Amino acid sequence: MKTIVVRMLLVLVAAATLAGCGFQLRGSNGQYNMPFKSIYLAFGETSPLGTELKRNLRAGDSVRIENDASKAEALFDVLGESRGKAILSLNSLGRVREYALSYTLVFRVRDANNKVLLAPTEITLRRNIAFDESQVLAKESEEALLYRDMQTDLVQQILRRLAAIKPV
Repeated sequence: MKTIVVRMLLVLVAAATLAGCGFQLRGSNGQYNMPFKSIYLAFGETSPLGTELKRNLRAGDSVRIENDASKAEALFDVLGESRGKAILSLNSLGRVREYALSYTLVFRVRDANNKVLLAPTEITLRRNIAFDESQVLAKESEEALLYRDMQTDLVQQILRRLAAIKPV
């Protein structure tokens, strides 16, 4: 009985210490402090990556997404976006056993005066996927899920890099 009380007290002290020092998991509240109040995103209208990035930026109340580049404090330029699929390994019969999927985004961020806030940055994500000829439809669905997962990861990396920009 006494050990349970001591353990509970230790847990309570540890929790209070962590809360008191300001410890917080990275992105645990899903919001980042952006160094600008408005941003223009140069993605195509139907870009899934652009849509998810807009949704994440709107989730935090501090940044406004502008449709007109001249009204924005920051301009997010997409210099390149590509998805790739390469053979990673073959079985003994020369058939594909694994693919390597990749998702690459190259972007930069400028301010309203065309001054570069974030130099051209390339983010490349890779995932491996096993392939089985007898389960082609399932593997196509798995591939789509992996690309969606990479897209979500890419958006989080972009948000962290945007939040790390030092205003000039």
